[in-house]
Amino acid sequence: MITVQEAHALISKAVHVLSAEEISLHVAQGRVIAEDIRADFALPRFDNAAMDGFAVQWADIRDARERRPVTLRVNGEIPAGAPADIVVEPGSCVQIMTGAHMPEGADTVVAYEQTSGFGGETVDIFKPPAANANVRYAGEEVKPGDLLMRKGMRLTPAELGVLAAFGRSHVQVFQRPSIGIVTVGDELREPGQRLDGAAIYNSNRYSLESCALSAGAVVAGSWHAPDQPDAIAEILGEALAKSDLLMTAGGISTGEYDYIQRLLTGLGVRQQFWKVAHKPGKPLFFGDTPEGKLVFGLPGNPVSALVCFLEYIMPALSAMQDGSYHGKIDAVLAEPFPADRKRYRFLFGRVWQKDGGLFCLVSDKTESHMLTSLVGSNCLIEAPAAAEPLPAGSVVTCNLLPWSTLHE
Repeated sequence: MITVQEAHALISKAVHVLSAEEISLHVAQGRVIAEDIRADFALPRFDNAAMDGFAVQWADIRDARERRPVTLRVNGEIPAGAPADIVVEPGSCVQIMTGAHMPEGADTVVAYEQTSGFGGETVDIFKPPAANANVRYAGEEVKPGDLLMRKGMRLTPAELGVLAAFGRSHVQVFQRPSIGIVTVGDELREPGQRLDGAAIYNSNRYSLESCALSAGAVVAGSWHAPDQPDAIAEILGEALAKSDLLMTAGGISTGEYDYIQRLLTGLGVRQQFWKVAHKPGKPLFFGDTPEGKLVFGLPGNPVSALVCFLEYIMPALSAMQDGSYHGKIDAVLAEPFPADRKRYRFLFGRVWQKDGGLFCLVSDKTESHMLTSLVGSNCLIEAPAAAEPLPAGSVVTCNLLPWSTLHE
């Protein structure tokens, strides 16, 4: 049995980055950038007005007051997108709209509200802004060649907006990992089917599918196998052939019907470890293939399976797209944490912000079969082995659930 840290090291060593592809911005939400992106031009590209008003020479209006306004001749109008083909000379100005190109000779924009308004041949200026006010200068935000985004960043609406602002219709991204999911067990039934005898519903299949999608992966397929070695081996072979990453749920412990470990190695999967010193989820299998595919054998208990996905598979999926996993934060325990004497402990709970700090609380249900412990949870709280419960006020690590948000 290995430690949590040793397990992470072995997984990290086995990960291979997927190849890249070029896609349209229309379908790029959530994808991971496969290239450093630099600015092709300055932003703004030209000096422009930051608000509606009048482009003036500040020297003309510096002494303007409410009771002694300065009157200027209006030489024309420059709307956004129009050429700035008017010259502002002393004693004159130009009516200008937000985003419009600043005309030659002007150095300041007076807001519409500080004037007598649009539409006349002259305008009264009642209050001068500071010199050079309300002008966006070329290159003040971004200069040509500046780094906009680093390879490995995930595309959100912010990044997509910036790419569009620089005229990019397509972007290089890493391929999304394809995940195969295999659940095992004669006792499992699909939702909608009738339960008979000691049968239970197959929750792992659906929660793990949702986890994969939340992590930005593609579900290559989802299979269920009965407790028959030949049937399991056939399904595992099919799932492995279609996936970059295969995860199984159930059949990985030491019971009479736990065939997964033996069958995976029989299919050419190189075992890297089996059993990790954490609770829940100790019987965790990890291996890889000569082709670079990753294989995780998760416990059948639904909470254990989700713990292993969040702690190990989420970082692996990020690494397959050349990114770092940033889902963990530190928070202060609001109540004691029931640590384990021998093993690293994971418990679902919630984290929230209050008075400028982050606080967390463990779910009321802490056993590995209690799937309802996730309802209302937004994080996985973790702590090293300890002889006594961690007291309230201790700082612990929280792994944010990718589908949740911080509670207020």
